[in-house]
Amino acid sequence: QVQLVESGGGLVKPGGSLRLSCAASGSIFNIYAMGWHRQAPGKQRELVATITRTGTTNYVDSVNGRFTISRDDARNTVYLQMTSLKPEDTAVYYCTTGGFYSGTYYPAGWGQGTQVTVSS
Repeated sequence: QVQLVESGGGLVKPGGSLRLSCAASGSIFNIYAMGWHRQAPGKQRELVATITRTGTTNYVDSVNGRFTISRDDARNTVYLQMTSLKPEDTAVYYCTTGGFYSGTYYPAGWGQGTQVTVSS
């Protein structure tokens, strides 16, 4: 079983950037697809970005072109580089391990989350 620990959240002004990290331990990291999800207050949790074992990425439309997911299997870490941040990006961000079935990502393990707040 993989344990996940997110870091890198914080307060940033609109238009700013943050990089989230998710360190994994406890199992073989590179057998998993990975994902970043977020949950804003009063809203459902949504999948933001995914990356397959071979590095293929996918994004929700609202962050496409502004966020970049990447992975470093040597460091057992997945990243989410966020640029041009907007107030509506404010949420708790979670990383997950998971897999794809028929083109859909299914998360299996979750981190504890890191808060991102975009405000002037």
